[in-house]
Formats: sequence, structure tokens, C-alpha cells
Amino acid sequence: MKSLPFPTLALASLAFLQFSYARENAEQQPVRGEDWVRVPAIPDGLSVSNAFQSHMVIQRDKPVKIWGWAGAPREEVTVAFAGKTATGKAGDDRAWRVKLPPVAANSEPQNLVIEAKSGRIELEDILVGDVWILGGQSNMEFDLAKVDDGNLEVVSANFPEIRLLTIPRGNGFDSVASFERLHEWSDWSKRHFKKGDWEFCSPETVREFSAIGYVFGRRVHLAASVPIGLIDVSVGGTTVETWTPQDVITKIDSEETKAWLQQWEEKIAAWDAKADLEKQISNWENRKAKFEKEGRDFKDPKPTELRPGPVADRNRPGFMFSSMIRPLEGLSVKGALFHQGFNNCFQGGDGAKMYAQVFPEMISSWRKAFADEALPFCILSLCTAGEPQTHENFAKPMYDVGPFIREAQHKSYETLREAGDETIGFASTYDFRKSWYHPQIKVPAGERAAKWALATEYDVFEGRDQPLYAHPPTIEEVKIGDGKIQLDLSTDVKTADDSLGKMVGFAIAGDDRKFVPAEISYFKDEPTEQNKKGREYRNKLVLSSPHCSEPKYYRYAWARNPMANLVNRFDLPFATQRNDDWDLEATVPGITPPEGMDPNGARRWIANNAKKELEKIDRERLEAEAKMLIGESSGEDE
Repeated sequence: MKSLPFPTLALASLAFLQFSYARENAEQQPVRGEDWVRVPAIPDGLSVSNAFQSHMVIQRDKPVKIWGWAGAPREEVTVAFAGKTATGKAGDDRAWRVKLPPVAANSEPQNLVIEAKSGRIELEDILVGDVWILGGQSNMEFDLAKVDDGNLEVVSANFPEIRLLTIPRGNGFDSVASFERLHEWSDWSKRHFKKGDWEFCSPETVREFSAIGYVFGRRVHLAASVPIGLIDVSVGGTTVETWTPQDVITKIDSEETKAWLQQWEEKIAAWDAKADLEKQISNWENRKAKFEKEGRDFKDPKPTELRPGPVADRNRPGFMFSSMIRPLEGLSVKGALFHQGFNNCFQGGDGAKMYAQVFPEMISSWRKAFADEALPFCILSLCTAGEPQTHENFAKPMYDVGPFIREAQHKSYETLREAGDETIGFASTYDFRKSWYHPQIKVPAGERAAKWALATEYDVFEGRDQPLYAHPPTIEEVKIGDGKIQLDLSTDVKTADDSLGKMVGFAIAGDDRKFVPAEISYFKDEPTEQNKKGREYRNKLVLSSPHCSEPKYYRYAWARNPMANLVNRFDLPFATQRNDDWDLEATVPGITPPEGMDPNGARRWIANNAKKELEKIDRERLEAEAKMLIGESSGEDE
């Protein structure tokens, strides 16, 4: 798919909506407070990428790569930092790039000096430590002050050796090798947020920063005792394909991904900016007439600007990668966290398949962008949403794209681990259960990611159990027979919450695909003379149910807000997974939409009818359980 140019009128519109900027001095320091001015991505004169500022953290033990623009083409530029110096020559486009040798961690402030014939820039108070990238959508972006116990974290956030940077959204394929520093408008919050500045971590600056990212950085800083830089590149409402380079996605040879790219091509080609403006004006006139009829003031301005449409959509494949990762390309960093998935749940079963195809390529692309093919990368799985799954309402919530997305995330992790990737990480978040799609339980999510980092990258835990802090339990062998499924696991498991009094979360089914809650027990040896009760293995689970005589298939934590409580000894949850290969739309066999339905209509039709069948399965099971209970009670009375 070819990249289409951003329309000139759209650029004019964006310029109109944003603040005008001015450059006050060679150090690129913006004026503060009410006199704030926007600093452009590439100003006139000698400059350095806005990734490099006073108060930043430079990555330790990796080459220090710095870039910017000279005052004139072919000008020589010299950069000095930590006793090292490098010189580079600008190209015809004024762009220059230099590389300094790696430096060790240092919490003492240092200056970085850039000099050329056209000027001098001095960046102050630079620390050397570990820089982490925070990616994903709104649940990574979610403000610290708005989460459970967030205000406690805010008032405690006095960490001068933690530095924070939130990247502005950029302009997609028209973005350059830098980013602006500005006050960026949020349609969600209906206000401007300051973006693009490296800042000290303090109660004042951390309030609007990523909650998960801050908690992760705070814990790593406390345990590892090195300066920490946190760069937030997350954007609400984004999909996995927008965070993947466009040219990478177009090379994925699969039916689902190619079909999705084709839909985008058709949307872009069909966009009529003039017709869209006419529709906006018509809607505006209708609203205005309604307000006047009701005697209310109407103050909305009449639309006058042509909109760019899908060519500038945040979820156009490759758009956010170009907007926010490309301006950081080449920056030395320690690793990345990624928490996303919600907006990929709107594409049905084919969308989940596409996620599985694209996500590993996205991870690889980020590693290439930051010039480290072994870049530590932690996947935080899709969060909860919707009403909790219960024993009574068990089968119906299983018809949901969410667990398919979580499965794709976990499979990507497992595939990379099996291939020898020692720096890939995974942490489930489905157990932080709230009905809202922005569950505010972010502090434990950040701590869980930090547990992975501290175990794998900082080696702070002692003893042979260290991997158990970092990686969830895995299934090593499946045995099916005698009306049971036995799962042999990589480690012991337990319940996270004893209040239920039992292990829950597995569903089992036979060839009829009628999933019912499994009764879960530890495997036991036959009793012996020495052990009258038989030895119990806490790394072997036995799944069974009186409602499923010949189980062959299992699913675990298979709902958007699942009932599941298995963890390892260090409280890492067992991940969402299964051993069947049925698509979402084939969850209940034999449901075929009427001929002639469009794909979206067909998906809705199948979903509605499948959920009715799943409700029926729940009713039949509950009736059978009631009869069994009555029978047991009658037997006791006799």
C-alpha cells in the first residue's frame, strides 16, 4: 500500500488549531507558565533533536547517539559529553548525527555541549542511567492522579533522579526525526496537556504522567539505585497495526492482514473532503435550528475547514509508528513496556488473527528502531472490561474477542521465548478486575512489570527461584483420557484469593464445544503404605466435570473480565490460553448468517445467536447442578 500525501489544506487546518511558535534562544529552552511558546521539531539555526534536553537521562552502557540540524548545509558539528567528544558533518539538508562511546551510570549532573560555526548549545543537568519506553493505548496513558491510590503515589513522587518525557502525537507519515514541544489538545479531556519536555519527577509533574509507567520506574529506581528516564509514547484508542511500520505490515502474507490493508486503501481512496465539509455544515445548521427553536443560545462555530479523513487517522497502519517512534529512532534505551489491545477488539475473529500476525512484527520493529535486536520488551496483556464472569453466567462471556487478543499476546511471548529470546516479558492484567474498560487498578500493573524487569535485567532477587518472579507458569504437557484433562506445568501454582475456597478459571468441553466450568484439583499419586493420602503435585492440575464426560479441550481465563485465580508462588497469574483452534465466530457450531449480509452485519448476527446458545448451555448446566444437589440432599435425608 502506497503512502498518500497529507493534504495541504489539512496541514493548514492543523496549524490553525495549534499554537503559533517562536524560538527564544539557542539552548532551545521554552518560556514557562502563561508565556509558554511552542518549540518546533526542526528550528532554524544550530539545533539538536528535542529528544535531547536539559534534565534528561542518557542511557548507560550503550553508544550515546545524538542528532540534530546545523545552521547551514555541510557545516561541522562537535558534541562533547562526559569527557568524550565526537564531530560530524551536516548534509545538504542540515541534518547531522554523531556517536559517543558508552558511559557508566552517573547520578551527578553533567552538561552536554554542541558547537558549530553557527552557534553553541549547552544542555544542563543530564544524568546517566536507564531509559524505558512506555507504549500502547489509553490504559498505559492513563494519568497517575486518576487511578486507585494514585493520589498517594502523587504526593510521594519526590524522585529527582527519575525524569519524565511525554511525546506529542506527531503528524504521521509527515513526521520528522524530532518532535515538537507544545501544549497538545486532548479531545477526551477537552483541555491542553504539556508534551515534549523532559521534567523532574515531582508531585507537580507526575500527576498527568502514565500511572503504570511511573510505578514501574519508581520501583526499578528504588531497587536498582540508578537514574531512570521514562518516555511515554502511548496514545488512547490506538491499534497494534498503527504502531507497526507500514512497509512491515504490507509484507505480511496472510489473508486477514491483506484484507485489512485493502479496506484502508479503499477508505482513503473514497474520502471526499468537500462532501464531508458539506455534511458537517448540514449537521451544524440542523443543530442551530433546533437550539433556536428551543430558545437556547447556540455558540458552536460554523465548520469551514476541510478534514484530512482516513489518510490522517491515528489507526491507519503505520501512522503512530511514524508519528512517535520514528522521531526517537536510533535513541539508546534500556527497554520497553507495551499495554494495548482494546481497540483491536472491534474487528471480530479475523481481527484477532491479524493481531497474532502483526504483533510479533511490531515488537521486532521497535527493537530495530532502538538499534537493539535483544531490547527487553514486556507485554502487559489486555485489561478487563464488562461485567465479571461468574459460575452462573459462565459460558456467555466466553464469546468475546478480548481473550483471543490476550491469547495472541501470550502466544507471541511464548513463541519468542521458545526461540531463545531471553529479554521478552509477559504480565497478565485480567485479574485487576473492574467493569470499566479503563480499570483504575494501575499501581499493581506497574509493580508486576517492575518485577519482571528486576528479575531479568537487574538481577536483584537471590536464589534459584528468580525466574519465578519474571515469567508466568507454562503448560509443558497435556494428557487427555478417563474423562479428565491433566496439565503438567512448569512450576507449582496456587490460588490468588482463598476466599473462593477453590481453584477456578478453566473451562472444558468435548467435541460438542459446550464449555462448562471445570473442577480443578492437584494430581495425586495412589496411596501407599508410606503415604496413606497419596503424594500431591502442585505443578499438575486435573480438570473434570460431571457435565462433560469426555473432555478434550480446555480454555483458561476465557472472558473479557474472567473468573480465574491461578498464580505461581510469586503471584504471577497463569495466562489466558487454550488447546482448541476454533475461531470466535465458530465458538458455537452450525450458526450461519443469512446470505447477502455484509461482514460486520454477519459478525453481529453470529454473535447474537451464539450468545443465546451459550446462555442455554448455562441454563442446562445450572438445572443439572440443581437436580444433583436435590438428589444429594434426598440421599442425606434417607
